Amino acid sequence: MAEGGGMSLFRNFVSVGSLTLMSRVAGFVRDALMAAVLGTGPAADAFFAAFRFPNLFRRLFAEGAFNTAFVPMFSGALEQAGEAGAKLLAARIMSWLVAMLVLVTVLAEIFMPQIMLAFVPGFVDDREKFDLTVLLTRIMFPYLACMSVMAAYGAILNTLGRFFAAAFAPVLLNLVTIAMLVPLAVFFVQEPESATIWVALATLAGGVAQLVLVWAAIERAGFRPAFRLPRLDPEVRRFWALAVPAILAGGITQINIFVGTIIASGADNAISVLAYADRLYQLPLGIIGIAIGTVLLPELSRHLKGGREREAGASQEQALFVAMLLTVPAAVALMTLAEPIVRVLFERGAFGALATTQTAQALIGFSAGLPAFVLIRVLQPGFFAREDTLTPTLFAGISVVANIGLSLWLFPQLFHVGIAIATAASSWLNVLLLGATLARRGHFALAWPQWRAQLAILAISLAMGAALFLLAGRGAAHLAADAPLWRQAGTLAALVLFGLALYFTLIHVSGTQRLGQLLRRLGRG
Repeated sequence: MAEGGGMSLFRNFVSVGSLTLMSRVAGFVRDALMAAVLGTGPAADAFFAAFRFPNLFRRLFAEGAFNTAFVPMFSGALEQAGEAGAKLLAARIMSWLVAMLVLVTVLAEIFMPQIMLAFVPGFVDDREKFDLTVLLTRIMFPYLACMSVMAAYGAILNTLGRFFAAAFAPVLLNLVTIAMLVPLAVFFVQEPESATIWVALATLAGGVAQLVLVWAAIERAGFRPAFRLPRLDPEVRRFWALAVPAILAGGITQINIFVGTIIASGADNAISVLAYADRLYQLPLGIIGIAIGTVLLPELSRHLKGGREREAGASQEQALFVAMLLTVPAAVALMTLAEPIVRVLFERGAFGALATTQTAQALIGFSAGLPAFVLIRVLQPGFFAREDTLTPTLFAGISVVANIGLSLWLFPQLFHVGIAIATAASSWLNVLLLGATLARRGHFALAWPQWRAQLAILAISLAMGAALFLLAGRGAAHLAADAPLWRQAGTLAALVLFGLALYFTLIHVSGTQRLGQLLRRLGRG
């Protein structure tokens, strides 16, 4: 594996990934509190459906557009026009983002019942559940505006090489939400329907806190864009020509989850079960996939704008290697230990044994697609950095069509598990299309040593999974629902530590990745 130029990529990945880990750990605490209060009943279904709607738009409008269309343009402006030119470009584009957010928010608040008819058609027959979903979505929809502006500021900071504030913002969101949930879970108990309103308000408060944090960071950097009336100049037209397809391509995983939510609304508890499973596989996806995608796109953009094709290829190769080095064993471990993981984290209060089984089944399905979810984030920047947003958008559309078809076919027989399998399978299809096209264009291809390393990672991960399966079977009594929580958690922690030790020992001994070399990559910039 090439080192040199990839050193800063590894170090920045570790920085962003560490903060994302903090966010996910805090998120588990938040989700455990929510599971204890809401469980997986109708109120929980209403909350998670309501939360996914603004969250989908946040990922599409803010993260999709700004981390794909804006970052390459902003990087080019920094290279060619300096900080003053880059700040002016950011101001012109940010003005359009804010105007769109105001318009979308006002329209969504007015027409929310009609929108929800299309989003959760399975709720229509249960008027109380449908009305609660509408109310919760109205409360949380302004969260979209806060998070979108925050993501736009974060894209600017990331391009400037300042990764801390944007990566720490989700930690703050979870901490604020936890602070507002603790009284609900510990000191007084409400009906789930009333509790969902409190949780929705906590989510909105967390979104405001994130925006304030990143606003302060961009003020310190002296790079806050000045707001102005939107004008459609040539650079703005170019931005939207890149952003519109990028909105779809960059948010493909969320679009697939959105499709799953619509279909799952036809079965009781399915939405909340899928939401809890989604939170679990989001831990490695966030630490690895989002962190790599956040760091890789600005890195590729800078190299390509500077005419450094070789360095761009090396950066993408480094990103793919470290992504699979960490993602494949995580996916295998999640599939192997799905039920004890769900039981330890969630099974208490309103979250019972049946919910544990259902969530574990969905987690296994999602985990099969975890490497694909991460690979999409590694491969798409190869298009976006070259300002090609149309090709990955076409592939995203093919993936969505495949997801819809598979979900409709599998849902009647497998319910929530069918949706998880369809999401994973359609993501693998997207990976194949992206990888084959990059290779055909000569932009990225793995030589035999890299393929051999990937096969070794897969084989060692499967060996680790087999060992964990055997050990979990031997310790089944300690992981059972009637065992004390401390014993379940201790046994699960011991299994995870054993799996980590076994995996990295075999990775080192096989020569796939010497640990000393990996530590040097992570520690140098």
